Amino acid sequence: MSLSSHLDELKKRHHTLSDKVENVQRLPSTSDAEIADLKKQKLRLKEEIERLSAG
Repeated sequence: MSLSSHLDELKKRHHTLSDKVENVQRLPSTSDAEIADLKKQKLRLKEEIERLSAG
C-alpha cells in the first residue's frame, strides 16, 4: 500500500470516528468512558496522519 493510499484510509477512519462521536454524544445511554475512548482513538489517528504527512 502506498503512503498516499494509507493516508487516505486513515483520513476516512478519522472521519468515520468523528461522525460516530457526534452521534453517540446525542444518545443519553452512552457513557462518558465510551465517548472518551472514541475520542482517544480519533486523536491517535490524527496524530498518525500528521506524523506520516510531515515526512
